[in-house]
This record gives sequence, structure tokens and C-alpha cells, in this order.
Amino acid sequence: MPEDKHLVQCYNRGCGQAFDPNDNEKDECRHHPGHPVFHDAYKGWSCCNKKSVDFTEFLNIKGCTLSKHSNVKPVEPVKKGLDKELEKKDIIEVRAPVAGPQLQRPPFETPLVLLETHIAESLKQSQPNTEQKTPVSEDGNVAIGTSCKNGGCNTAFEGPQTNESLCTYHPGCPIFHEGLKFWSCCQKRTTDFNTFLNQPGCTTGAHKWVKESSNAGTVQCRWDWHQTPEHVIVSVYAKKYDPVLSYVKVNPIRLNIKLIFREQGDAAFELDLELRGVINIERSSASMLGTKVEIKLKKGEPGSWSKLDFPRTEPKKVEEKSTVQVNTMEDDSVDLSSVETITLNKVNIA
Repeated sequence: MPEDKHLVQCYNRGCGQAFDPNDNEKDECRHHPGHPVFHDAYKGWSCCNKKSVDFTEFLNIKGCTLSKHSNVKPVEPVKKGLDKELEKKDIIEVRAPVAGPQLQRPPFETPLVLLETHIAESLKQSQPNTEQKTPVSEDGNVAIGTSCKNGGCNTAFEGPQTNESLCTYHPGCPIFHEGLKFWSCCQKRTTDFNTFLNQPGCTTGAHKWVKESSNAGTVQCRWDWHQTPEHVIVSVYAKKYDPVLSYVKVNPIRLNIKLIFREQGDAAFELDLELRGVINIERSSASMLGTKVEIKLKKGEPGSWSKLDFPRTEPKKVEEKSTVQVNTMEDDSVDLSSVETITLNKVNIA
């Protein structure tokens, strides 16, 4: 019986066939004598110019040389070791630059300075006249033509005898909800606005010629900050604030911003921060624009701040005040102070 052939693996690159070492006299091995080269997404062999960007096609590139099979693994190219001369050189240690002496931080309670502020012309023109007519003169007399401030009353002051007339009014507040208009005190509902304005009051009493002042609330404004190597820029996004009554004050480590909203009953937004770094007051400035207030603080020394401020460990206790959201209605109640004036002057509303 014939002896079984003992086959071995050919290690020539690109061949991969098994052969009988006792029958290896012919040049039947097609392979690549070079080594694979991968460069700029191309894959090829150093011994021939056949290249491909696809790895499968690269594996299927036929060998460029015929010879006998070999079961000896080819010698892999020796990887270059570290340059012995380089190893002998001194190791250079790179360290972060040592910070110089930091500027001294004054106390947080250092007196504040009003920051130089540029007010945009468009913001100045959008503000109502600060000189408002008062219904009461200096001698305490009510001005002729002053309307009663009680809701639903259409009486105007024509002299002392007007006080003798009975005031019929709504002590509640007007509510607009799902198309219905009514007063919270009597619940007489209607869908017509003129009918609502002419609805007789449900309570009688004395006329009120001066509107009661309410406690000013607080306004929630969005704000953020960013920095450059030389400056810190703080932006407070707000509309319809009074640029005359509002202000930006600073000391070398403190930023105090207060914006007054006259249309919200003198409600205010206030931001009082202890800054992370020291600023140069003389080279800092602020701009009041129609949609925001932008404060540009000059850093006392160049560098990056990890955060804008330090949290205050002992926050001041502030009396609770009503919170006013700018351009946001928390419920369905409506302020008819402007509508009331129109009604009292007997102007028809279409």
C-alpha cells in the first residue's frame, strides 16, 4: 500500500498552500518575496506594483514570483529600537509655568463704584417719560378729571362734591379664561369685552383717587458669562428695564447689578457676586442694550478663571417678595390698569 503523504504548510507570503516536502522539486509556489506595505489607504507588496484600497482584494493579489515551497517562516523586519545616543541624553522635564505673585484681594465690603455705562439710543427712546402726572397736588387736593381707581367704577373727580357720591365697584380682580371674561368677586361671566367693561360693580363704598402702591417684586432674568485671556464678559438678558434707574456697580472683587422694571411695578432683578479674580475697575465698562446688559470686566492679571464667582457662605436674609416673570402670566388674572383709564374716559373699544 502506498504510504500516506505528510503535508506541511508553505510559509511563503501569498501562497498558503500545503505541500509534500518529499515532492518539492518544481517551482510551483507563487508568492510575494517582499513584504506588505500599507500607505495612504493603499495596500500592496514591496516586490511588485500591485495595489488596492480594499483589504480583501489585497489578500487576493496573486504572487509575482515562482519558486519552491518553503516551510520556514520568513524573517520579520527588525523594528528600529530607541536611538542609543538618544537614551544617553538627559531627559527634559516639562512643567507648568509657576504662577507669579497673585494680586491682593480687598475685602468684599470694599465700597462699590458705579461702572461707566453706555446706554443705546434705541433703549433711551423706548422708555416712557419719567415725569408722570400725579392725581394729587402738593396741597393734597385731588386734580380735576382724576379717575376712580376702584375696578369697574366710571366716576371722575369733578370737585369735593364727588366724594359724596357712592362708588359702585368690583373689589376682586379681572380674569380672562378660555374666552370668558369676569371678575373674581362676583363670577358674572361674558365673552364680550365691552360687556365685561360695562358690568356694574357688586360692592359699594368710597371712591379711591390714588392707586395703592404694591410691594415691588423680583424679576427672574437669564444670565451667563464667558471669558478671554484679558476680559470676563457677563450678559444679563432683559427687556423693558429702565436704564436710568438701573445700575452696575463694582469693586475689585465684586459685581453688583440691579435692573428696575417700571412696567412691572418697579420690580427688580439683582445679581451680587464675589468674583474669582481681581478686576481693573478703570478699564471695565458696561453697555445697556434693548435686549440685554453686557458687562465687560478687565482682568487684573491675564489668565483663565475656573468659575465666575465664589459662593457666598453667609447669604443675606432677604424679605420674601412676590416673583414676577417678565412677559409671563402665572395665572388667568389680568391687570386692567390701562383698560380702566380707557373706560373712565368713555372711549369705545372696537
